[in-house]
Amino acid sequence: MNVIELFINLLERKSETPSDGGALRFISEYLEGYTALVINKQEVQNLFIYKKFGEGEHLCFAGHVDVVPAGDGWYSDPYKVVEKEGYIYARGAQDMKSGLAAFIQAVADTKTFNGTLSLLLTSDEEGPAKNGTVKVLEVLKEKNLMPDACIVAEPTCEKVFGDAMKVGRRGSINGVIEKIGKQGHAAYPEKAINPIHKVAQVLHKMAGVNLDNGDEYFSPSQFVVTDIRAGMEVTNVTPGKLKMMFNVRNSTKTDKKSIEDFVHKYFKEMNFSLKLDQSAYPFVTDSNTHIVRSLDKAIEKVTGVIPKHSTAGGTSDARFIAPCGVDVVEFGVINDTIHAPNERTSKEEVQKLYEVFRELIDTF
Repeated sequence: MNVIELFINLLERKSETPSDGGALRFISEYLEGYTALVINKQEVQNLFIYKKFGEGEHLCFAGHVDVVPAGDGWYSDPYKVVEKEGYIYARGAQDMKSGLAAFIQAVADTKTFNGTLSLLLTSDEEGPAKNGTVKVLEVLKEKNLMPDACIVAEPTCEKVFGDAMKVGRRGSINGVIEKIGKQGHAAYPEKAINPIHKVAQVLHKMAGVNLDNGDEYFSPSQFVVTDIRAGMEVTNVTPGKLKMMFNVRNSTKTDKKSIEDFVHKYFKEMNFSLKLDQSAYPFVTDSNTHIVRSLDKAIEKVTGVIPKHSTAGGTSDARFIAPCGVDVVEFGVINDTIHAPNERTSKEEVQKLYEVFRELIDTF
């Protein structure tokens, strides 16, 4: 197969989380001469496959075979590839079977390498992500197979292929505030404690406020209110409790303690509770590391574009890899239709992504 044929093969496998659609077994058989570790946890399928060519560094490509449900609004069957005007349409075309096809084919076409090449693959990235990459990493630690550097082939480019790579990601902290009041009749507000009125007095000082100034890698961490609810949907009863939910995509300058202090500053005289949960921690890979410099050069050689180094966007499985001491970056096709109906990417981008990964392997 060539990279486009491989891409189509992967797209036509229905692999909605946590199913792999048979993709991992196919990949294991496709990469002849590689040692495969099947690491399945409950209904999640995981594969780590590697080959030692020499004594040099261990370079890993990581990604997920699972996709989000197709949903409505498609012009065609989301699991039957449609080619139109140079684009390929199917669920997972950008996120992230384009990246999978590119690095699988790049590795398959490698004959020599001064080190170890590997693939870390899971069917649990779009879901809870509790039995996927994290479980594989536990096994790699036990077997002393942890890579030196890793590329996660998520879609990262913005306007033109090659214009952006991720050298880090923000963390994600979710919060729930419950403000306790005293329910009462709307006609007698003096006999009640209306939590809506209390919160309204401070909300403008919190909602959308930056908790830090960011830095060269990270945008400011912002307090984003995502939900407020109270009352019984009637007009003559004031509520006894209000619940407010929020999210902070945090840089390395903001943590759970600083968010807790921020909330207490404005709620200190109120009867309230606060729950915080951190689902991802911020990380950044230094631009002077071997993997960043090598990928920069490969992208520029293939595309003629110098990529910017970004930490924008949501989370990926890179958040699990970086804390293991692995230099991790992300690079893939343009990100503009992920999780949407009629998801698509161009054949040209997939071909160029393959060429970037081949150049990286050849020069790493």
